[in-house]
Amino acid sequence: MSDVVIRVDGLGKKYLIGHQAERERYVTLREVLARTVKGFVRSARDVLHGQQLIVGDEVEEFWALKDVNFEIKRGDVVGIIGRNGAGKSTLLKILSRITEPSAGRVEIKGRVASLLEVGTGFHPELSGRENIYLNGAILGMSRAEIKRKFDEIVAFAEVEKFLDTPVKRYSSGMYVRLAFAVAAHLEPEILVVDEVLAVGDAEFQKKCLGKMGEAAGHGRTVLFVSHNMSAVRVLTRTCMHLSDGRIAIIGPTNDAVTTYQKVSSTQICVPRAANSAISIDSILVNDSTNSTQPRPDNGQLNIELKGRIGSPQRVSVEMALRTIDGNSIGSFFPDHFRTVNLLREKGKFRILASLQIPPCLTGELALSLYLTEPFVRGICEVDPLVTLQTISPAIASPGPDLTISSGQGPTILSGDYLWEPLM
Repeated sequence: MSDVVIRVDGLGKKYLIGHQAERERYVTLREVLARTVKGFVRSARDVLHGQQLIVGDEVEEFWALKDVNFEIKRGDVVGIIGRNGAGKSTLLKILSRITEPSAGRVEIKGRVASLLEVGTGFHPELSGRENIYLNGAILGMSRAEIKRKFDEIVAFAEVEKFLDTPVKRYSSGMYVRLAFAVAAHLEPEILVVDEVLAVGDAEFQKKCLGKMGEAAGHGRTVLFVSHNMSAVRVLTRTCMHLSDGRIAIIGPTNDAVTTYQKVSSTQICVPRAANSAISIDSILVNDSTNSTQPRPDNGQLNIELKGRIGSPQRVSVEMALRTIDGNSIGSFFPDHFRTVNLLREKGKFRILASLQIPPCLTGELALSLYLTEPFVRGICEVDPLVTLQTISPAIASPGPDLTISSGQGPTILSGDYLWEPLM
């Protein structure tokens, strides 16, 4: 008998996306009527053929997954990582039989329990007690099985005091505690967990990881999606890196995570809108374009960034330093404390910045840079800008410009910068 419990062959998932065509400034009544009739005819045709209804004048094909192939054996604990939009959640929905694939074949042996969204299957008007039975039934548990494990579920979720309160009054953390507790005690052959543990507190996440590790120890298969690389490294032995709907690498967790972090170190600019886009032409860090660099001896990073602005707008600069696993160390907000006019003119610009890296930090560090509207993240991100290679401690305690463990707000890093328009 084969130990393979999940076999995926040539899997693909296609979505149709509607777009509104550009409108003329003035349109006639005839054009409006013709467009309306055309849309009605197309919708009627799609309904008759059982196809997806699309809102918009133009239709674009988007492949969330394409040509995905892999096998997972019984008892494997597999991490699935990738950037937002890489296809992770789509893959889990197909494996959970929520979404039909557009191409390929999926074979699954065993009962699957999925925890893809917080409180999936909960009725807001029902109490926690009633939702345990409801959600357990949805997941495939018999009433006798739920009753036998009821006390364990409640103890794990730690919601006994609010058991007879409607779940619409629960916090998101209480929701996810109860949802995970029910799914984890189903004792399925295959447990599928999406990035929902980020809602819980640190102690609850530790309990969840322990429960998933316990499930794997009993020969069950676990699929775990997370952006927390520390949790992925601790829990999983095998990891799958998805990129643009395809498998970039599948293999030992350390290899896959390292590859993912290297890919994430490439420079990325995400403009908000075409008419206000900020594009980046070049970046030099300590006079080098290499995205992975040794820790500078003097602890100072010198950055030169050249780019251009599509239209005049208010732009401020922010830099953030974190560990390679994503834990925040501190930030640098030079514009947020200055009484200057942050309106930047259209055209080319250059940023000259220097940032002091705390000498007490060890291990790999990632530095990100954000060009934003004041106090609003999102115009343009270079994430991460540079990765500092493994280092050894230089001194035992931080200098006067840094306080490591505050917990009461972001740690402020010291540095300086200049924004300079270019002709």
